[in-house]
Order: sequence, then C-alpha cells, then structure tokens
Amino acid sequence: MAVFATLGRSPACSETRRRGVGPGALTMASLVLALAACLTTHSPTTSTTGTTAVTSEARAIPNAGRGGASVPAAQAKELPRGGRLLFPDHRLVGYCGTSGAPALGALQGNLDAKAKALEARAAPYADGREILPVFELIAVVVQGYPGAEGKYRSRVDDRVVDDYLRAARQSKSLLLLNIQPGQSDFLTEVKSFEVYLREPDVGVALDPEWAMKAKQRPGVSWGETTGAAINDVAAFLSGIVQQWNLPEKALVFHEVVREVVKDELLVTPYPGVAIIKSVDGIGRVEAKVATYGNLMERMAAGVHPGVKLFFDEDTHGGSRLMTPREVLSLSPQPEYVMYE
Repeated sequence: MAVFATLGRSPACSETRRRGVGPGALTMASLVLALAACLTTHSPTTSTTGTTAVTSEARAIPNAGRGGASVPAAQAKELPRGGRLLFPDHRLVGYCGTSGAPALGALQGNLDAKAKALEARAAPYADGREILPVFELIAVVVQGYPGAEGKYRSRVDDRVVDDYLRAARQSKSLLLLNIQPGQSDFLTEVKSFEVYLREPDVGVALDPEWAMKAKQRPGVSWGETTGAAINDVAAFLSGIVQQWNLPEKALVFHEVVREVVKDELLVTPYPGVAIIKSVDGIGRVEAKVATYGNLMERMAAGVHPGVKLFFDEDTHGGSRLMTPREVLSLSPQPEYVMYE
C-alpha cells in the first residue's frame, strides 16, 4: 500500500487559521514553511473491523462495496434509524476522520469503539429531535504533491470505504464521504463513488478550502468553489435518489471563511437532497460564535445550518470545546454537529 503525504489539520495549519490569517496574507517564506509543516504521512490502511474476500457475483449486488467485502444491506429504502426524511425530525451528530491518520480527525482506529463514544457524545444534542449519528469519512484526501494524476489528491482504497460503511451500519449511523479534491473537481470525485451513493445510508460532504485552481497548491492559498458547483453535486445526488427510490441524502459543504464559497446564495435545494452548510471556524468559544454568526448571515433559502468542533484546534492555548448547550444556543440552531 502506497504511503502518501496529506495536508490535514496539523498544528501548523491550524495555527495559521486560528490567528485569522488567510494563506494569501502570508509571506512567501512563511508559505513554504507552512506548507512543509502541514505535510503529514498517511497510509490508507483498513480499520480494525476487517474485510473478507468477495466473488464477482457479490460485486454485482448493490449492497456490496467495490473494494471486496460484501456489506450487509441497510434497512431497505429507509434511513438507518427509520424514516425517509432527515429534517426536521433528526439532528445529525458525527465524528470525522480517515483511516490511519489521527491528525485528520477522531474517526479512525477502532471504529466500533468510536461508534459507542459518538453515541454518548451525541445524546445531549437531542433537544426534541432524534439523534442520527454520522461517520464522516475523508474519502478523497488532499496531498502536498501532485501524485500520479497530477491532482494533488488521493482517494482512499475501496476497502476502507467498505469498512467504514460496515461499522456505520452496525451502529445505525449515516456514512458521509468527505471530498478534498485538490486540483480535481467535486463532481468528478463524487461520481467516482457512485456505487456507494446508490445506498440509502451514504451521503456526501464537500471541503471547498481544499478545492484548488489549476496552478494553485494546497496550503499556499485557500481553495474555493461556487454555488453552481454545489448545485451540480446536488443535482447528481437527486438523480440517484429518484432512480433508486432512496431516502433523503445529506449534502454538506464546509465553510471556514466566506472566500471559499463564491455565489453561495445560488445554492438550490434539489428533490431528495438536504443541503447543509457547516461553519468550520476555529478558536475560542467566543470566536467560534462570532464566526458562526458572520457566516450564517449569508445562507441560501432551504439550506440547513451546521457547525464543526475541533478536538485539538479548539482547545489550543487553554481554550475548550463548546458544550452542547452552547452549540444549541447558536442562531440558527445547528441541525448538524461534526467533531474532528
């Protein structure tokens, strides 16, 4: 299995963002240093849940993953805990990460143990709604070098997706495939996982800060996307939902600063797709509250509010994580809460 360098949320990357300094404000010397410091080594190994060999017949079954392991079917045509609509009945609470890379989030290692921990952490967020746990797997990971395709990104092995899907199903959770496209594009990367997206319990999360233009390098400048690009993904997912008679799918787009989503007010809900805007501000509680308010001032009609909390970055320098009560006090109240 090849080892590749990824740009994740390492302390050096996080420190730049914590101070409110966008990549464009750095000197050339500090850019080089920041880029080097952000590189972490990641090997996309499978999780402790394990995999088994599969025959060509099993690959033809819609509930079988591409990587080899036959994944038990979820409740047909329903969400993991019943029903077909995500909102307003549910609140999504999850962990984010990818296999073999602790620096990229908590969701790696013993996935069964993480599922139990997530269940306990999510419980205080109910507040009149049913909790629907979420596994947000970083399935396309941005890289610090071009790679074989010259796209500054790497897709995790299909067996990794199979393992995460199996663990999510065992705990009746949603699986979201997080996309950090590098110099590829969101729709191309999302389409590469179409066989998984035909499942009733698999959705998508987009990470625009890592969507780079042709001559941009990750870590040197902010990436960006557009409302139109988000709509393209939503339309694609809507087509899958209608073709396969699936329950509503989640489509999250993460936003750390306004610059990473251009023409955001053009984002349009599509049938069968719940679009969620997650505010990813980093820092002390008061700073996160201010960032949330600022970014939520610009949100298209029909988009659902969300927020991300960071175990490492938010607790730097003696700070602390926001409590569930503080998160639920945000306006608008988040319907999606992600821990990384």
